[in-house]
Amino acid sequence: MRLKLLATVAVIGLVSGAAPAFAGMEEAEKWVNDEFQPSVLSKDEQMKEMEWFIKAAEPYSGMEINVLSEGVPTHEYESKVLTKAFEEITGIKVNHQILGEGEVVQAVQTQMQTNRNLYDAYVNDSDLIGTHSRLQLAVNLTDWMAGEAKEVTNPGLDLDDFMGISFTTGPDGDVYQLPDQQFANLYWFRKDWFEREDLKEKFKAKYGYELGVPVNWSAYEDIAEFFSEDVKEIDGVRIYGHMDYGKRAPDLGWRMTDAWLSMAGTGSQGEPNGRPIDEWGIRMEKDSCNPSGASVSRGGETNGPASVYAIRKWDEWLRKYAPPGAADYDFYQSLPALSQGNVAQQIFWYTAFLADMVKPQSEGNNTVDAEGTPLWRAAPSPHGPYWKDGQKIGYQDVGSWTILKSTPTDRAKAAWLYAQFVVSKTVDVRKSHVGLTFIRDSSIRHESFTERAPKLGGVVEFYRSPDRVRWSPTGINVPDYPKLAQLWWQNIGDVNSGTFTPQEAMDRLAEQMEQVMARMQAADERANVYGGCGPRLNEPKDPSEWLGKPDGPKAKLDNEKPQGETIAYEDLIKRWQ
Repeated sequence: MRLKLLATVAVIGLVSGAAPAFAGMEEAEKWVNDEFQPSVLSKDEQMKEMEWFIKAAEPYSGMEINVLSEGVPTHEYESKVLTKAFEEITGIKVNHQILGEGEVVQAVQTQMQTNRNLYDAYVNDSDLIGTHSRLQLAVNLTDWMAGEAKEVTNPGLDLDDFMGISFTTGPDGDVYQLPDQQFANLYWFRKDWFEREDLKEKFKAKYGYELGVPVNWSAYEDIAEFFSEDVKEIDGVRIYGHMDYGKRAPDLGWRMTDAWLSMAGTGSQGEPNGRPIDEWGIRMEKDSCNPSGASVSRGGETNGPASVYAIRKWDEWLRKYAPPGAADYDFYQSLPALSQGNVAQQIFWYTAFLADMVKPQSEGNNTVDAEGTPLWRAAPSPHGPYWKDGQKIGYQDVGSWTILKSTPTDRAKAAWLYAQFVVSKTVDVRKSHVGLTFIRDSSIRHESFTERAPKLGGVVEFYRSPDRVRWSPTGINVPDYPKLAQLWWQNIGDVNSGTFTPQEAMDRLAEQMEQVMARMQAADERANVYGGCGPRLNEPKDPSEWLGKPDGPKAKLDNEKPQGETIAYEDLIKRWQ
């Protein structure tokens, strides 16, 4: 992978020879008038912001820089449109490369390990905040903006306007990453089908309660069974009660680390992440920065009953209730597949693909009506039987601009200008309408989104509500995301293939994570690699000494399927409104 990345950078090139023949206010005015509307700023204010970018970029005009992000619609827009605008306005050429999320994490890890400058900036998930704050290999943006990069920091950046800035802030209170796009993990369902009187009557007759938005996993499972095995067909189309993916690939790992275990009930109470036990099952005491274990025998919960239950249900539902072939889908295949219109609900739906779900029927989207109004809605995800009030309730991805210290200063400053440009108030409302991955409070509250909200299935209401920060990324219990995340998809993939049972896979995962954390501990104790905040593993004990104890992993429940519980969507949405 490292050779491949180095070769890619070599092909792209590092620095171009001369500035383009045009760069300035005339070009800025063209983009403001023709592309960057609507905006929270007036056109005069937009032009003042663009004037600042032009002047700040003068020392770097003619440079060619390289940045990397994953492939979601927002980054496609940046790569194809905003790079062109930025070059015409500032004279800085940006090669904005798109790769899979696993390759982005690998590139970040490779640059951190080798100190070779592969890319000048990354859109890197805030899931790595625990890594960056410990390793100190990423630029501390708080210090940088106040010091070395002050002259290239936009006075109109307005950090307080970023909804996810708390997620990119380290335990030291400093900002290490600048949000570029964020999307939540919500429950998705066909509201038109759920409202059919004939289906509501049949469901209640069989299960004894109303067909509605599931509050718990028992209801989700009942609804999945009902549509897959009882309804079976609507309007001549074979339908299914569940959608997911299972391909043995890196994205299967984040399918689980993105709070799936905590939705089942793994972890401790506490937001944004459980302490002492987080949604990965990693233990770190409340007043400590040192992770102390993942296995039940060390006080963690990666292989505890709640975690094993979560993996078992993922595997079971995928096989019993999802469309044929779903077990072989990856992240990028499964979510757009919803637009085919043959699925009743999805428990784990990333709003990153909202743009696909609001396309018109003419583009093959069968989940909107003839006027383009969604037949579906988004709602809070249900929780499993081990979940307790006060636990983390869902995941949110905050892809954020990250600059590594191994990047030469002039290139880092040019990249910092580009990063600020694509999240600027001049650009952000327009970018949000294209990608629908909201980062600014001012943008989501813009009148254009009030008008568009009925076409977006409840997502605007979600991002205008306090719940938008209750759905949170991976937290600081995870000491080194790249090293640990790669273990997840390999072990979970062996459940999908039938090689291991869920218990066997989670036992092995916990063991492997602790092996890696033991090496981190040795490195930190020897050379302060993690700033004194590397793991300090507990001595293993008999699991019975931890299970069911206060602040310990949860003991196995006698009944893992309590009565199903649902709520009417109209009652639910009132909380967001």
